[in-house]
Amino acid sequence: MSREFYEVYRKSLEDPVGFWEREAARLYWREKWDKTYDDSNPPFYRWFVGGRTNIAYNALDVHVKSGRGNKAALIWATPYGEPRVLRYRDLYREVNRLSILLRSLGVGKGDRVAIYMPMIPEAMVAMLAVNRVGAVHSVVFSGFGAQALAERIKDAGAKLVITADGMRRRGKVTPLKPTVDEALDAVDGDVAVLMYRHVGAEVPMKKGRDLLWQEEISKIPPNAYAEPEWVEGEAPLFILYTSGTTGKPKGIVHLHGAYMVWIRYAFSHMTGAEREFRDDIVFFSTADIGWISGHHYGVHGPLLNGLTVLWYEDAPDYPHPGVWWEITDTYGVTHILFSPTALRLLMRYGEEWPLRYKLDTLMALYPTGEVLNEEAYHWMVKYLCRGRENCQVADVWGQTETACFVTAPGSMNLGGFRYKYGSVGLPYPTLRIAILNDEGKELPPGEKGHVAVKPPLPPAFLHTLWRDPERYVKSYWSTFPGYYLTGDIGYLDEEGYLYVLGRSDDVIKIAGHRLSTREVEDILTAHPAVAEAAVVGIPDPVRGEVLGIFIVPKMDAEITEEEVAQHIRKTLGPVAVIGRVVILNKLPKTRTGKVMRRVLRAYASGQPLGDLSTLEEQEALEELKKALVR
Repeated sequence: MSREFYEVYRKSLEDPVGFWEREAARLYWREKWDKTYDDSNPPFYRWFVGGRTNIAYNALDVHVKSGRGNKAALIWATPYGEPRVLRYRDLYREVNRLSILLRSLGVGKGDRVAIYMPMIPEAMVAMLAVNRVGAVHSVVFSGFGAQALAERIKDAGAKLVITADGMRRRGKVTPLKPTVDEALDAVDGDVAVLMYRHVGAEVPMKKGRDLLWQEEISKIPPNAYAEPEWVEGEAPLFILYTSGTTGKPKGIVHLHGAYMVWIRYAFSHMTGAEREFRDDIVFFSTADIGWISGHHYGVHGPLLNGLTVLWYEDAPDYPHPGVWWEITDTYGVTHILFSPTALRLLMRYGEEWPLRYKLDTLMALYPTGEVLNEEAYHWMVKYLCRGRENCQVADVWGQTETACFVTAPGSMNLGGFRYKYGSVGLPYPTLRIAILNDEGKELPPGEKGHVAVKPPLPPAFLHTLWRDPERYVKSYWSTFPGYYLTGDIGYLDEEGYLYVLGRSDDVIKIAGHRLSTREVEDILTAHPAVAEAAVVGIPDPVRGEVLGIFIVPKMDAEITEEEVAQHIRKTLGPVAVIGRVVILNKLPKTRTGKVMRRVLRAYASGQPLGDLSTLEEQEALEELKKALVR
């Protein structure tokens, strides 16, 4: 890593408030803030108090007024017809029109709007229009069922749901509007529905409650203008609920000014747009907008920086396993973000698929959402970057709570990347990471412990939990007073690089020995016959926990349960006490490609499965049942 990066980081620690004050000044504020950072009521820290701004204005109006109106803002690719390209001018026009419609429905500053839509351009329009009128959006993943949707609508107190008639996935149509109807049956009070007709499905429309997007928008002139609501910097921007696999979902609250400032800065340095604005940057965000990655990588990050973002409507291997690489060549993708699980899915089909394409425009690959395993890293370097010096792999780390990545292997603006396998990089400016033992004592480099953060927190971090400040304090601040607890286990090396080994509840304790699921899965995927691996802890009356190992072999490869066990024991020795090895054709995953380890753990332990509304394929559960019976 360059000295320049370290120097910027060092100076940011000397004056963190001044650092973010200077970055905030690069955006448009209708009124400047009175106080940059308010820590008078810890841990409810606030940034840019008293200032007035609007994130949609900064994402759209600023670029249209500066002459970038004809630049592509969103490229929407689909296997079901013609792609669509929305220029900044197009997006600006549609957001203004929808903003006028929202106001006519009584939606204004501080009101909550639930967005339950597939990955279509209108979902981006909806998010930005809600931003523009000063309302608070709560985007709900379109794979969630009625119960999960109802919980989020009720908790947020949403007065409007924006949805579509249905969505497409692997050639099949899934209706969405009936799920909204079922959810609203469980919600008290009047909640309006605005539906975009996307797939042409026959769905019920309730008179007096439901409105059709196309009909209502047609009443608004194409060039109508909606003055932005100039909201306080510390006003809520959005609520995003954690998955809520057990217990009540947590409504993560991010504030308007803090989120905007952090996202613009972090994304600009990630892509290099800060140092040298490039019109050829095309950022392919594969993350669904129902997750935090879809918010910042798929919407606000690219648009605040005047860049082009690309969305794809379907699965990474549909209609064929090379579709992502085909899209890369077709549209000149320079940066691509994806989950390591999605990549491992594509690896199963073999390297011949990426080798069919040039991929010579790729500058950076960002695996995120879970830990990157070594085989996947080397596969990307060999078959995607192909030895080109201007193509980098950059494992990044962040959480729903942190709004965006907060560590990375450097910056394309500050000396480039220096990736260390297994590390998620260095902390970004003003972030003070500490590794704590169970007693809350800071540990030296190389020792594993709880990943925590010392205030002042950068503006990336959540402000509170929606309508539940006590839970916010208990969840993040009470375990180690004076430290924000991330819930991850990891360590720092001598150079300050962070290594995240997994969630604290994913650490398996076998007779007092700690093993991270990431460590064991890395060993398993190093076997030449293994494509994917998932490891969970299974309760054991003697040892506390033992290893539950789930394996997906590579295509045309065979491996036995005994071979798997021998491979693990050879590497880890007697500490690797194995309770079960299961060979599968597929692992249960969410529609965003994450392995549902809690489902594997529940099956192996005979516990309730919990919420399955995000499950990609029911067949994976059926196969798992049969395998565990054998």
